Amino acid sequence: QVQLVQSGGGLVQPGGSLRLSCAASEVSLDYYTIGWFRQAPGKEREGVSCIGSSGTSTYYADSVKGRFTISRDNAKSTVYLQMNSLKPEDTAVYYCAAEPPISTVSTMCVMRAAFGSWGQGTQVAVSS
Repeated sequence: QVQLVQSGGGLVQPGGSLRLSCAASEVSLDYYTIGWFRQAPGKEREGVSCIGSSGTSTYYADSVKGRFTISRDNAKSTVYLQMNSLKPEDTAVYYCAAEPPISTVSTMCVMRAAFGSWGQGTQVAVSS
């Protein structure tokens, strides 16, 4: 398993932006598929966005397409989720996850169980 440390998040007004970071503390993430998931109160954890090891393959849930951007800096073993035009319905605890590529990026992103290493979670609250 990989130790993942998340940062970012917080409270923002609707229409605002936040950037989440997910860093590996002891290993390189070069060969891992990385995903961002979120869980709102009373709802199941859902895949938001995922990125393949090279950074060329990405997946976005329909609800965040055009607003969120996932990227990675393998030299820093860090993956980012830039969230723009935030809406109240984006309010949730966000988790990053890592797993060697066992399927396509999109398939892994839909299957939460595909990921074995998880970050500690960070709260994102969108409210006026």
